[in-house]
Amino acid sequence: MSIKNICMALTLGISGVASVQAADSMNQFNFQEAVARAVADGALDGSVKFYLAGTKSGGQVLQKGLVTNKKTNGFGKSAETACDHVLRSALIQFQNTAKSRGANAVTNLVSFYKSNETRSTTTYDCAKGTAVAGVALKGDITKF
Repeated sequence: MSIKNICMALTLGISGVASVQAADSMNQFNFQEAVARAVADGALDGSVKFYLAGTKSGGQVLQKGLVTNKKTNGFGKSAETACDHVLRSALIQFQNTAKSRGANAVTNLVSFYKSNETRSTTTYDCAKGTAVAGVALKGDITKF
């Protein structure tokens, strides 16, 4: 095979992966159940509480509108397994940010995939493609 043919094959392969990945399906999963699992197995330490928009108000907002956008390898994994994993990554980032600022909660959380805000009092959105799963959240760092 010539160098030109190899390059063409690589280009077609890469564009094929991109087009397959573009066909993400949006999934909704129970937020509190996922948080409880993450705390139970030690992924989250429980010192920071997480509240979807519309479920908790009050406290002093220390920083408003923080965004986390996490991705994980979703190849060969169910949407639920991949999405649970990537949600944990997003929540760990929020937990670390909240603790570093002296806060104990993240409130007003909304799904924020591709900068499109989706509010729910029970579920979070997760995009799952063939190879990648992603969760984007926006929320406020709060001290109660």
